[in-house]
Amino acid sequence: MRPSSDRLPSSGVQRPLLVKKFGGTSVASIERMRNVARISLESQRAGNDVVVVVSAMSGETDRLLSLAQGVLPLPDGRELDVLVSTGEQVSVALTALAIHAEGGQACSFLGHQLPVLTDSAFTKARIQAVNDGPIRRALKRGQIAVVAGFQGVDGSQNITTLGRGGSDTTAVALAAALGAHVCEIYTDVDGIYTADPRICPAGRKLQSVPYEEMLELASLGAKVLQVRSVEIAMKYQVPVHLRSSFTDEEGTWVVERERALEGKALMGLACAADQVRVELVGVACRPELIAEVTGILAELNVCVDMLCHPTGVPEEPRVDVAFTLPAVELRRARRFLEQFVASAGKGELRVSGSLAKVSLVGIGIRSHPGIAAHLCRSLVQHGIAVSGLTVNELRISCLVEERAAEQAINILHEAFGLAPTKELPRALGPEAAQPPSTASRSRLAATRGLNGKHAGTDTPDQ
Repeated sequence: MRPSSDRLPSSGVQRPLLVKKFGGTSVASIERMRNVARISLESQRAGNDVVVVVSAMSGETDRLLSLAQGVLPLPDGRELDVLVSTGEQVSVALTALAIHAEGGQACSFLGHQLPVLTDSAFTKARIQAVNDGPIRRALKRGQIAVVAGFQGVDGSQNITTLGRGGSDTTAVALAAALGAHVCEIYTDVDGIYTADPRICPAGRKLQSVPYEEMLELASLGAKVLQVRSVEIAMKYQVPVHLRSSFTDEEGTWVVERERALEGKALMGLACAADQVRVELVGVACRPELIAEVTGILAELNVCVDMLCHPTGVPEEPRVDVAFTLPAVELRRARRFLEQFVASAGKGELRVSGSLAKVSLVGIGIRSHPGIAAHLCRSLVQHGIAVSGLTVNELRISCLVEERAAEQAINILHEAFGLAPTKELPRALGPEAAQPPSTASRSRLAATRGLNGKHAGTDTPDQ
């Protein structure tokens, strides 16, 4: 069994350093903040240096967004970031006070006080560098450093936020910069499952997940980790332990593949609800068409999926372009797409809503054509129509009506044998589960620029 992160051995040079991130439900009340304080102090008293990252209290970000949208349906991104970042400012101060109340010492930091430097993509900013100096000085004084997640500052000193789940990214980036032994993500679930247990009761908790599959699951709708946090963890080899803040049970480790063998090629299912399919119908066919469409969306920081572009023929020089994206992103992009279609002459913009993207994640999916056939057959046999399909080496995604998404997850979970049958043997012993040493992790951070001026923590979307 993998050793508890609170008992990881020291390199002999310095105290083990742990980064602990607590989500909104974990800091939803003063009593829960006291629980966070107790967990953090227990780790510190066990001989570790501790950095705590906190989200806003549960529901607070939604409340602030609602206030902004009550003033203006599509608020300016810069002002929105100024507003929603205040949620973490409240929780970071209260958490530090809770540590004081439990007999410990703590110092709180906001994103601009370190600083966490980002680009200027308001509401979805990407981290460029982390200054870990203030945190190291606090740890040297014997304090627990309590850092506000989700927020940063750009080169012009504007407050920025990292998008939904951005506190995960803050925590993993700090763990990489500090050379931490592990980054623990505390939440209201006790690990990562083969399917969301709230909609699929047969979901099986995974002992460990490779970075690559976790990246796919996160990008396809699994809400346990923000996708950019997984990118950073994989790039800097940060072991991530996702666990519940309400129990002492072992959670799920996100680590390198050789430490995460589960014995199955298929890892799990994810679902992204509230999707729309956008069709640009009858636009003039030209070599630069796709580049122009994706360029418009890239400028808006909007990612698309299931892009379909039939090739035009001389007799029919107009084509249809289709893709999917979250409905919330369409609200920002629609005006620009309508302008593009209008400029193309006879084109038309069509939108189909109330869709969901259901995805199966595993190894070598593209090289096993039977997987796609079995997926489609299983859904059709239960009366669920598949209106789009895309496949790569690690996942297959299908588009279904949103009302049928939960049923589809349960059908596929059974069809692909993801339900628990018997206890899986651990592929590797505790020795193989050890994360990299602090010294090697620090060298990684230094050589790759995470804790310096030229950091490139987040790589741009491809």
